[in-house]
Amino acid sequence: TVSVLYWLLRQAQMSEAPTAKARIIDGKAVAEEIRAEIKARVESIRAAQPDAPQPGLAVVIVGTRKDSQTYVRLKHKAAEECGFRSVQIELPEETSQEQLDAQVEALNADATVHGILVQLPLPKHIDEARTLELISPTKDVDGLHPVNVGLLNTRGKTPHHYPCTPSGVIELLKRNTTIEGKRACVIGRSNIVGLPAAQLLLQNNATVTICHSRTADIAAAVRECDIVVAACGQAELVRGSWLKPGAVVIDVGTNPVTDESKKAGFRLVGDVNFAEAAEVASAITPVPGGVGPMTIAMLLSNTTRSYARAVGAL
Repeated sequence: TVSVLYWLLRQAQMSEAPTAKARIIDGKAVAEEIRAEIKARVESIRAAQPDAPQPGLAVVIVGTRKDSQTYVRLKHKAAEECGFRSVQIELPEETSQEQLDAQVEALNADATVHGILVQLPLPKHIDEARTLELISPTKDVDGLHPVNVGLLNTRGKTPHHYPCTPSGVIELLKRNTTIEGKRACVIGRSNIVGLPAAQLLLQNNATVTICHSRTADIAAAVRECDIVVAACGQAELVRGSWLKPGAVVIDVGTNPVTDESKKAGFRLVGDVNFAEAAEVASAITPVPGGVGPMTIAMLLSNTTRSYARAVGAL
């Protein structure tokens, strides 16, 4: 009968479906929620203050790297959807340090610009640290200025802005588990993700371990933790056997691996072996579609905070 055939078809489909036990943490869906909240916030401010300008986000890109251009386009699109004035400043590869410095200083002085982001990496002849330090800390919506880094790492102080990717990690965790009282492990110690993510976990009252390339028996260290944040840039380094059963796993990594079945000749994987980890963890972010969308959402959140401060609505 039709019902029997349908049942057999459903059984076949179920047998082919992934057997992952972990709940998938959908970063794309959470990012969409945050962008909707930002748009509503901006509309509320402008309704209360009809003369208030749009939030202004300026992104500076130097050179023609395809990946950087893609990231800038995504930021521009998301900003405009939230009601921002999105300013893209595209400079040629041969732009001098002095010319870039002058551009940043001009944006610092522009009252209609509430957030400034210089897209990294910069050409080799440009001093990235010098450039980032020129951005006003109040407009540093990437959260990378030494003033903001120092405030983040000083107990009792609040930075003007928190770094975007670590903030996205914390937001995903808050919406999916309890951080306070948990043991958390951050794999990786970069200035952009690993170290600030560890500090934010500590501020949320987790007990934090930082693992890195010199950590002895890294698997044993990870296995003790309820929360694992992988941000080491090594494709599928973290195995399922490393994880404590029921752990929540946030995979920050985005690594291309060869895959001839794909049109591009590669596919993206995280720093965690997803198939193995999903059999042990209670919840896990996919790659892509996990942390990535959150980075832009938190960039817009930072810009909204800067805008609200500027118009007296914070």
